[in-house]
Amino acid sequence: MKSLILALSGGAMALAPIAAAAQETNADEAVMPEAAVDAVVTTPVSSTKKVVLPANTEILLSMNEELNTKKNKEGDTFYMSVVHDVILDNHIVIPKGSRATGEITWKTGKGAFGKSGKMEIELHYLELNGQRVPLVGTFRQEGEGNTVATVAGVVAVGVFAVFITGKTGVIPRGRELMVHTKDDLPVAFAAAAAPPAPRVIAKPVAETEAAAEPAADEAEAAVAADATL
Repeated sequence: MKSLILALSGGAMALAPIAAAAQETNADEAVMPEAAVDAVVTTPVSSTKKVVLPANTEILLSMNEELNTKKNKEGDTFYMSVVHDVILDNHIVIPKGSRATGEITWKTGKGAFGKSGKMEIELHYLELNGQRVPLVGTFRQEGEGNTVATVAGVVAVGVFAVFITGKTGVIPRGRELMVHTKDDLPVAFAAAAAPPAPRVIAKPVAETEAAAEPAADEAEAAVAADATL
């Protein structure tokens, strides 16, 4: 009888590692339950809005240098700067300080019998992000009086009139002139973020010890069967 008990005890001890291994194997082979939603993350979608700055938009420019009929000649180029930001839909399309380029297209010096100097200037374009934006702005400066005749229908009055000094026509540095854009100018800027697209992050359900129970039951059944033998 004692020998039978010792045999059964030895068999149980021998089967214990097997049961443990079976338990570990079954736990590894257990099918993972369907993942449960742990969090939802939203990712903004970037977009741009395209609009058009219409032709004939007014732009106020300021002279970067002085021009006069005594020292300048036909064909000379000169530069002006944008005085105020040009804004469209609450966005700056043409920033203050952007440079514009013009040319003296015609000039006469003062002559006999009190003839004063005259010249015509034309604004060609302004530079914006590496591209040239064509402008419309042509002015004739007369050597007499405090106003300026305009060419091509561009109006310059009041503080925008070209100033003269004596009988030599002078356009001083800082003089402001109003010009216009020649063509429609397509522009694009960042629009309001589109409704975010949800992205689901799943987290697996925690493993339980329930999957190990069948393996333990099988080990106990094997010990009992051996005991009956």
